[in-house]
Amino acid sequence: MTSNPNPDTGYENQFQRKYGEFGTKFEFGSNPSAELWNGRLAMLGFLGALLIEATTGQGFFHWLGLF
Repeated sequence: MTSNPNPDTGYENQFQRKYGEFGTKFEFGSNPSAELWNGRLAMLGFLGALLIEATTGQGFFHWLGLF
């Protein structure tokens, strides 16, 4: 197994980081920071779809004109 030249970027070392570091830094790839941002953006999208349905009385796809 090869060693990682930068120990702060290794997947094994991510478990040693504090939660606040994951919530503020945006990193690409499969890591806890990306998963937090993915969840946050999904919540905003779901809230937007609910608001559209509540205010217009139409489903999201019907509002877009797809159905």
